[in-house]
Amino acid sequence: MAAAAGPAVRCSLWQRRSLRCGPGTGSAPLPARPSGRPAPRAGACPSRHRCLSAGPRPVPGGGAPLRLCSTQAVPQAGINKPVIDRIIRVDHAGEFGANRIYAGQMAVLGRSSVGPVIQQMWNQEKDHLKKFNELMVAYRVRPTVLLPFWNVAGFVLGAGSALLGKKGAMACTVAVEESISEHYNNQIRTLIEEDPEKYKELLQVIKQFRDEEQEHHDIGLEHDAEATPAYSVLKTAIQLGCKAAIFLSERI
Repeated sequence: MAAAAGPAVRCSLWQRRSLRCGPGTGSAPLPARPSGRPAPRAGACPSRHRCLSAGPRPVPGGGAPLRLCSTQAVPQAGINKPVIDRIIRVDHAGEFGANRIYAGQMAVLGRSSVGPVIQQMWNQEKDHLKKFNELMVAYRVRPTVLLPFWNVAGFVLGAGSALLGKKGAMACTVAVEESISEHYNNQIRTLIEEDPEKYKELLQVIKQFRDEEQEHHDIGLEHDAEATPAYSVLKTAIQLGCKAAIFLSERI
């Protein structure tokens, strides 16, 4: 029985490769392609799509993988490429870092009474990251080289603030989300000055995410963030870190 199984397996593999497997299989060979037209490479995207890789690349920290074949590639002619690259790169890094912060908080407080609140905010951050993954492909923007660092730093900040207790975690949320909301407002002003019609889709995305980050900020205040010991010191320190992260992620 074992000897008989070998040829059958080889035959099956050959069928999958060429759709023919010798006499008696009932499978017809593929029709010849017209001369002068090379056969498509295995796994290639349809011609109307832009293929960037042979398969999905996992994002560090468990975020949504980058879409590798974009059906909505944005025409590059006429856009301010340096400005758009900077905006999308830093926003992707910010949402990536926010995901890692909430992951760290959930690792400590996931089973506490505030766990569902943190999870709800984290779910929105996952959606934000997924969207910026798509925008990076559509606008052909490379991610910051600092993602591995933000991967660790974000988780440490989230877990460290959660170790201060529920109020400490919420104080971290207030500080971070306030910084991100302010940063998004600056980007909105920049895009409006550039051309609000040309960047309409990007403006809509940033405005929506700005509003949701502001909601997270307000949730933190509702959960007694300001009652954290040394709240002002903690908030200032976190926001200084956010400003440094924004500055670096825009540029490298």
